[in-house]
Amino acid sequence: MVTIGIVLGSVRTGSLGDSIFNYLQKTYQNSDSIKYNWIRIADYPLDPYQHDETPLSYRIKNLKPNEDKWLKALAACDGYIIMTPEYDHAIPGVLKNALDYVGPEVDRKPVQIVTYSYYSDGGMLAAESFVEILQMLKMMVLPTPVLLWNATDNFKADGTLITDATNSDHFKQRLDEAFNEISFYTKLLKDHPFPG
Repeated sequence: MVTIGIVLGSVRTGSLGDSIFNYLQKTYQNSDSIKYNWIRIADYPLDPYQHDETPLSYRIKNLKPNEDKWLKALAACDGYIIMTPEYDHAIPGVLKNALDYVGPEVDRKPVQIVTYSYYSDGGMLAAESFVEILQMLKMMVLPTPVLLWNATDNFKADGTLITDATNSDHFKQRLDEAFNEISFYTKLLKDHPFPG
């Protein structure tokens, strides 16, 4: 059994990200071999990172309850799909701040990037900027991000995919592929951990 964390990296309510997250929750169910942890960073309000420790080098001391809860949620997963919108050609500050707390919890675990946008670029620049952050955290970033462009017409708030909307077939196919790929690499790396 592997556990895959699906992380919504935005705190906006009623947003496009919420709709896509709801779609994923309805579409991808636990099985005998995979458990999904549905993680909204909005459920872990975090202060701007101000601990003395650098998490990649030293464990953080004196964690606040929400900080500890956030890190334990990540540590409990064997792989990840992280969803993010694009803000000013990058990921949202709240997601970057949440990742500033992270150290060994995600070390050498696979991660798939999913970006979404109201516009035609699908969050391409956010995906590009995200890779270096995740690699710095020693995560194994899968090579092809999922880009969902002009996606507001494709998902209802409750997570229903509007099947006759432009690109819905493509989005469904890409998300299916992404879930299959992260499942494969999560199982592979859990069964064959790096002997470091």
